[in-house]
Amino acid sequence: MLITPQGEQLVLSGRRLSRKRSLRSTLDTDDRGWTPLHINARKGNVKEVKRLLNEGMDANVAAWGTKLNGVTPLHLAAEGGHLKVMDVLLERGANIDARTKGPCRWTPLHLAAKERNREAVKFLVENGAFLPPDINDSRFNPPVHYCPGLEWAYEELKRLEEGLSSSGETSYSSEN
Repeated sequence: MLITPQGEQLVLSGRRLSRKRSLRSTLDTDDRGWTPLHINARKGNVKEVKRLLNEGMDANVAAWGTKLNGVTPLHLAAEGGHLKVMDVLLERGANIDARTKGPCRWTPLHLAAKERNREAVKFLVENGAFLPPDINDSRFNPPVHYCPGLEWAYEELKRLEEGLSSSGETSYSSEN
């Protein structure tokens, strides 16, 4: 059996190769528990993400795989810095503070920061991603030494608060 770059399995049957998709038809997920929405969010494919959402896919669908169990399409779009996909997902009700399962409980902000994607960090902060008042808050796993890019999130929050206070608007609250 061979696997193509498109994720298809080529199975030798007799003298010819037949194509078998790696997504299980009953669950429509791959071996990581990723749906087509996860895959297209990770690729930054806005058109396909919109199509899948229009067909009724849940913007908050969580993967069940062993690596990053509970990862949502927004996590993957944030990790890749796909701002347009992130915007579409948030418009369709994606939870900006969704957490993965397990000990780390990563949010989309964590993944954007881990990848040092400053634009994605800024986008998430501007759209209300949760940040505790203190970067060392034990409720905000993982600690900053595991995810040093989170320092950018605090810089963006500070800029946003300064911009709001100088324009006379009410101060931004980092609480949900």
